[in-house]
Amino acid sequence: MRVAVVGATGFQGGATARLLTERGHPVHTLSRKAEADRPELPGVSFGSGDLGRYEDVRQLFEGATHAAVVMPLVYQAEKVMRYAQHIAKAAREAGVRRLVYNTNTRVPDRTTNVVAFETRRLAETVFRESLAHSGVELVVVRPPVYLDNLFSPWNGPALVNEGVLAYPLPADVPTAWLSHRDLAEAVYAALTVDGIAGRAFDIGGARTLTGPELAEAFARGLRRPVRYVPLEPAVFERGLSQILGPESAAGISGLYHYMASGVEPELMRGDDGATAASLSVKPAPVEEWVARQSWRLWAGADA
Repeated sequence: MRVAVVGATGFQGGATARLLTERGHPVHTLSRKAEADRPELPGVSFGSGDLGRYEDVRQLFEGATHAAVVMPLVYQAEKVMRYAQHIAKAAREAGVRRLVYNTNTRVPDRTTNVVAFETRRLAETVFRESLAHSGVELVVVRPPVYLDNLFSPWNGPALVNEGVLAYPLPADVPTAWLSHRDLAEAVYAALTVDGIAGRAFDIGGARTLTGPELAEAFARGLRRPVRYVPLEPAVFERGLSQILGPESAAGISGLYHYMASGVEPELMRGDDGATAASLSVKPAPVEEWVARQSWRLWAGADA
């Protein structure tokens, strides 16, 4: 495969790009950042450009046989629609065989007022309508919440030094936590498995865990006591705003405000790996993922 990866400079798209290059597939991506500010992605070819300019997107897709797409942290409906339209048009014109769209979150069945859900629903709708009868197969992957969110400057120090796992999900919300690596495996499978064109997969981790159950899994992986502390979404949003800016922080945090409302507590639940198994993907247990991380990085650091 020659794969155009949209979003390779982010965590999710970056994990997909790394896996593809590890397996010998040429990867091309697009970035607005200066070369010195781009992440290290060995084997990935970078082009300079913007998803808002069709000519840049067309060049990204030139020569591609497949595409893996995750939208940037943009939550303006008009902008997301334009990005999706450019991607779909470029995929059609390049003769891409299959496009895999990672919504980067589960999406409720019914319409909500949460932009984190609705802009991703909008992009999927654009892809389905624009790629229908075009010869470009579409596969959609809808993940829940990422374990890698917890290996961060916001969570790592408290986990390592205090045994506190704080996250903006209610303690009783069942969640099929998934790692970026296992997400990449699911995207890779969605690019390559036969007979799945047009399908959407609510991919999830090996087990569905409540907050306290997640803390128990971390305790086993870290070999120390860990307790779960539900973080208020508003507190989470304020902290995120200092890093990403208020607009992106509000977009991301809307998901957690929704989950805290109790309207759809089962949204992030998994099926004990059944959907992953249908893609021949076997997500690692949380304990195994925890044991693989270099937590000593956060020892003695302040959250």
